[in-house]
Amino acid sequence: MPGNLFTALPPLDAQAEEQLSTLLERPGVRIERIVSTGQASPPGFWYDQDEGEWVVLLSGSAGLQLAHENLPRVLRAGDHLDIPAHCRHRVAWTEPGVATVWLAVFYRA
Repeated sequence: MPGNLFTALPPLDAQAEEQLSTLLERPGVRIERIVSTGQASPPGFWYDQDEGEWVVLLSGSAGLQLAHENLPRVLRAGDHLDIPAHCRHRVAWTEPGVATVWLAVFYRA
């Protein structure tokens, strides 16, 4: 039975937690759906992952800050980015009032 990335979206509430769902996990790869509704990384927090992450924004918009860049990259529906392992990054903002749906593919090189 096929799944749908847009079913069971959370309420549009920036005070709620981001919703994370693992869609597929195999040796060396994990695919997750992440739904943000106005959330951002906490101040001063940076992701620093042991695996690479290819991410595509399916709906909404977001600002993704890479530690080595001065300004966040603005992502809109359809935009994608490959984040190498140990490239520190954070979510500067996600669009409030809409479901920002990310598809993240984590991989080991």
